[in-house]
Amino acid sequence: MTGPVASPADAIAVIDPNSYADWNQALDVFDRLRSETPVVLIESPDGDFDPFWLLTRYEDAMRVSKDNTHFLNAPRATVFTNKTGEAFARQITAAQGEESPNLVSSLVQLDAPKHTKLRRLTQEWFMPKNLRTIEAQIRELAAKTADKFVAAGQGAPGDDKIVDFVQLVAAPYPLHVVMQILGVPEEDEPRMLFLTQQMFGGQDEELNKSGLANLAPEQILQIVSGAVKDFEAYFEGLAAQRRANPTSDVATILATAMIDGEPISARDRAGYYIIVAAAGHDTTSASTAGAMLALARDPEQFARVKADRSLVPGIVEEAIRWTSPVQHFMRTATEDTQFGDVTVKAGDWLMINYVAANHDPAQFPEPRRFDATREANRHLAFGAGAHQCLGLHLARLEMRLLFEALLDRIDSIELAGEPRRAKSTFVGGLKTLPLRFTAS
Repeated sequence: MTGPVASPADAIAVIDPNSYADWNQALDVFDRLRSETPVVLIESPDGDFDPFWLLTRYEDAMRVSKDNTHFLNAPRATVFTNKTGEAFARQITAAQGEESPNLVSSLVQLDAPKHTKLRRLTQEWFMPKNLRTIEAQIRELAAKTADKFVAAGQGAPGDDKIVDFVQLVAAPYPLHVVMQILGVPEEDEPRMLFLTQQMFGGQDEELNKSGLANLAPEQILQIVSGAVKDFEAYFEGLAAQRRANPTSDVATILATAMIDGEPISARDRAGYYIIVAAAGHDTTSASTAGAMLALARDPEQFARVKADRSLVPGIVEEAIRWTSPVQHFMRTATEDTQFGDVTVKAGDWLMINYVAANHDPAQFPEPRRFDATREANRHLAFGAGAHQCLGLHLARLEMRLLFEALLDRIDSIELAGEPRRAKSTFVGGLKTLPLRFTAS
């Protein structure tokens, strides 16, 4: 690896989960790197992870995302991890009979042809035509969630009632939707939320449920590994139920799935359940909270969208870009490739940083400004190409129906304190959003 190398301070800013809790500071770092060295080598000051190339420009991120021949998912960890983490994953998966740098074998970690065959199993289920069959069900969930939110904010006359939008709405609503899709009973949803937070909570002691700040990498790995095992055990039980009593849900499709005339493996089935359950929850939760934060900060924009519901899809799309819940994925180069005057060698590891790409002013004028009327909003928050998010239509539908319900019930909304973001390099977003509002 030869080329421009980031300073130790910039390297820490990219790899330290705490950096992402200060959003504007993180964006400042990416803006400067994009301007000075848009493709830059990140090396650990402590040598605890392998070096990788950071991509901060939209055009480079789009290029790598679409080129699944020269930039693969599977050879290395698909989510940034240190040497200890990759060695741990290889040890665990080798004991299961299929060594991998990733604890979970899901669509996110796989390459063609296996990725294509697995994705095809549920591709049609997640398309708009089929989602229309469950739209009424999601609309009902959105209405119930909005009612609970309004009820929680109704105090006595003169009472300055403050409610946390993340805890009351953004976290439970998408979880409830995706659990219904998977056929998980409502009484098991708290368990699924707990496991999801353990998997994606990372260094954040509030989200990984450890209660401990600054966990050692080995401790985080144990938490994540335990969550994966619990997920796998739960969904294997669910799969057995669906084989005995099939329904029309995604759980049944996966429980009975066949590829090339053979049932899919337990590891692949568990990975599929996990990616639908976990990724389908946390990402939509983050985008939903981001949209409400933007509206709470901008009363004029809130009034416009309340008066004109045709703006709701724009609110949704801009929130997904502006928030960029999946903050990165990693790829491995299969051959030497040029990015300007930088040569990425075969075998090199790259980080597609979606936060940086979705705030590239060359693609998005005034990228930090939240604009529901932004034109040609071709953001990369859902990825691109063969690995574009399977549930993107579901996420858009969920958010649209929820904000339609909220706008029916709320006349004004404002911040009632400082929101706080998660400490996470991977899936990020608000973990608290204190609001006060007036109901319609």
